[in-house]
Amino acid sequence: MMGVWPVALITFKEGIKNRVIFGIFIIAILLFAATTVVITLFMRDIVKVAVDLSLSTVSFAGILTILFIGVNLFGKDLDKRTIYMVISRPISRSEYLVGKFTGIVLLALAVVVFLGLLSSVPVILSKKFYYYPEARFDWWIYLIAVIYIFIKLAVVSAIITLFASFTSNSFIALVLSIVVYFIGQSTESVRLLLTSQVERIEVSPVLSYMVEVAYYIFPNMSAFDLKTQAAHGLSISPSYILWTMLYAVFYIFIALSIGALAFRRREFP
Repeated sequence: MMGVWPVALITFKEGIKNRVIFGIFIIAILLFAATTVVITLFMRDIVKVAVDLSLSTVSFAGILTILFIGVNLFGKDLDKRTIYMVISRPISRSEYLVGKFTGIVLLALAVVVFLGLLSSVPVILSKKFYYYPEARFDWWIYLIAVIYIFIKLAVVSAIITLFASFTSNSFIALVLSIVVYFIGQSTESVRLLLTSQVERIEVSPVLSYMVEVAYYIFPNMSAFDLKTQAAHGLSISPSYILWTMLYAVFYIFIALSIGALAFRRREFP
């Protein structure tokens, strides 16, 4: 796998130079500034609101970056035919695919680190000027929540890599990735709603079966959302951290394995 790292570095540099990322950063900065203003409208729970909005901004900007720039990084090689120069060298198709994925993950890491530092500004201001004794906040839990945003972006990067491995149309890969993301974001809440004993909802067995299948097939994105724990200062069990980490690694491995298999058998025009 010696060819993975050069491809990853080239992909990362192309992503950083993309003009779209600067637009996303400007949007994120404006949202952080708006958060600083919005928290003044609340009488209580100001720190909680600042944490919730700040983490939401990091997640939103990160998803935009990975979806639009990540898909573009795959499509650019096909559109400009530069992929022929890569696969003609002693680099296997699997190494190329894993290298692309690694480069996108490095881009996600850079984005999360930058936005994570910016997101701390509204939280620091809220703690300094509007802090109240009843507030529960822990910077360690906040850091874990930011790390989990990065893990979620890594899973989304694996999904993008999977779809880009068998389609030459960047728009199709983008749409499929967005659909999978939103399904994965909502499957757990829908499943809990259908199985809740408090408000039992009568649904057809077919629908229940479809929801159950979707829950196990699509990635559970809500498992990486720790805004509630960070906002309320709730402790996170080590077992939860371990199992969600293993779940993310397992899903990434499966997505990359299927993508590599499809990419090896793919014929380029």
